[in-house]
Amino acid sequence: MNKKISVSTDTATIVIFDLAAIKHRITDAPDWWSILEDEIFEMNAGNIAFCGMGQDGDFTINIVSDIGFDFGLLFIDFPSGQVFIGAGEDTTGGGLEPDFSEAIQGDIINLSSGFYLVKYKRVADCLELAFLPSKQRLNYFNDPIKL
Repeated sequence: MNKKISVSTDTATIVIFDLAAIKHRITDAPDWWSILEDEIFEMNAGNIAFCGMGQDGDFTINIVSDIGFDFGLLFIDFPSGQVFIGAGEDTTGGGLEPDFSEAIQGDIINLSSGFYLVKYKRVADCLELAFLPSKQRLNYFNDPIKL
């Protein structure tokens, strides 16, 4: 799959998650993920990926078939296959979740349900992502992802 998504964020964060995997956070505060322990817990459970971009602004997300070298990786579960990729501020919470409204910064893509290895790499204002099937979903992060 090759796809480009344009995102503007004012939380300096790009997020990746299956809508079903993080549904349990819908009644939490809108910024529940700004609590480091919650962010790391959900990433290690394979429910979500937060990519700290280091600054607010406009980013392009390129979804590619693979990234050959110099990349980070994590595992994630996509139970429904409806995967949101977009601005951190649009993470499920506060009674809201990403939809197809114009206020949402990002897009929902459809993948086969299951566990994935996600390769990621930042090149200037572009975040490259590759989704490869995996048998693993758990991660062992101690710190957030900062690109």
